[in-house]
Amino acid sequence: MAEKFKPKYSRVAQLKTADDFKKYLEDNEIDLPFDAELTNGDESPYQQTFQLKSGKTIGNRFSILPMEGWDGTTDGKPTEYTKRRWKNFAISGAKLLWGGEAFAVMPEGRANPNQLMALEENFSELKGLHQLIMDGHKAEYGKTDDLCVGFQLTHSGRFCKPYDKKKSEPRIAYHHPILDKKFGIDTQNDEVILTDQEIDQLIDRYISAAKLAQKAGFDFVDIKHCHGYLGHEILSGYHREGKYGGSFENRTRFLRDIVAGIHAEAPGLEIGVRLSSFDWVPFTQGEDTMGIPEQFSGDYEFAFGGGKTGTDIDLSEPFKLIELMQSLGIQLVCFTAGSPYYNPHIQRPALFPPSDGYQPPEDPLQGVARQIKIAGDLKKAFPDIALIGSAYSYLQEWLPNVGQYVLRNQMCDFIGLGRMVLSYPELPRDVLEGKEMARKKICRTFSDCTTAPRNGMISGCFPLDPFYKDLPEAKELKTIKTS
Repeated sequence: MAEKFKPKYSRVAQLKTADDFKKYLEDNEIDLPFDAELTNGDESPYQQTFQLKSGKTIGNRFSILPMEGWDGTTDGKPTEYTKRRWKNFAISGAKLLWGGEAFAVMPEGRANPNQLMALEENFSELKGLHQLIMDGHKAEYGKTDDLCVGFQLTHSGRFCKPYDKKKSEPRIAYHHPILDKKFGIDTQNDEVILTDQEIDQLIDRYISAAKLAQKAGFDFVDIKHCHGYLGHEILSGYHREGKYGGSFENRTRFLRDIVAGIHAEAPGLEIGVRLSSFDWVPFTQGEDTMGIPEQFSGDYEFAFGGGKTGTDIDLSEPFKLIELMQSLGIQLVCFTAGSPYYNPHIQRPALFPPSDGYQPPEDPLQGVARQIKIAGDLKKAFPDIALIGSAYSYLQEWLPNVGQYVLRNQMCDFIGLGRMVLSYPELPRDVLEGKEMARKKICRTFSDCTTAPRNGMISGCFPLDPFYKDLPEAKELKTIKTS
């Protein structure tokens, strides 16, 4: 029987008071300021509205982040599992729904066979999801004119598994000396590299999907450029040949051409970008299962927003990219980092790793603090963007306090919630109404929502959501974790 995992770092749930939390941060040299007391009522930063340059008003400062679903039909339509999740987003209280989840723009670009797809034949279902959001939110809050709903568009690139959950069918921007080996890609097989002509055709798919989203009623589309998926990988294609690689101009052509097409064919549709603003070298398990950087020789030249050592940060190109986004009329930017596939501790800090992960090589609060600080640097440099922050779930009981400090000091504009809303969808509403957090619902980052899909099951909060806890998959998941 496997030895029970004993975390190296203190659990956030053990830090009961503001003094406890402050002392722990100080003792561990974690620069993470927070407000000891929450401000309730109209004076709360969470209650403040935000107006986009288009004139659209967003009713408060909470955002629901997009997550990749594993429970659609094989032709990319939502199931009752999907609809249940979206209903929870609708009643959460958040007024900016960044995307619900990632929609593939073509069957071959799916990360799993049950991912939703933005295809013409699925239009009625896409419209139905939007209507579900609007109806649910209006029933709960009486109006929807201050609700902003997005639609994330993606191609999974290196991580495509479109027809079999156990069979990778990658399409990549370039051969990567570490990731090719890590994910079983033949470095001599150039047929897996998308040609310039194939990327041209893919751009048309994004534009068509954006037109569908606008027709279905969504306020904006997100052109996903994060987490190692294709859009993000193209940004790091420093050694790719052709018109989509090498220079900054070439590596941003994919985004520029999609945006130009959307402006031409779906005028009035807002555009957002979820961006991994920095990246590091892939990590792997060391001898003690602690995460360590993969070994490489020479300078590491494959990380957009990363430095030559592989574990440092260089924001010169991310700053340049956001400047470009502004010139293209993009105001909505959702900040994130790294990839859940190869360096998850910098992307979604957690105490308990998924089944294919590693124990965190730093206190997860360090990862939270890093993302919050860099988001603050971006916001200071670009005050006119609407910046949505990530990595807040690990804060648990202290999420509202840190988020309030961030908003009050204009370090970002919206507090983004991902896996937290799988276990606790009403968190935004409770905070906005000045209620105490429901401790039994707080995400403790057990990573079951990642371990389940990595093992071919649907994604959900199996430990804390009674609906998932009672499914047969919960027992199967427990067996996988203990082994």
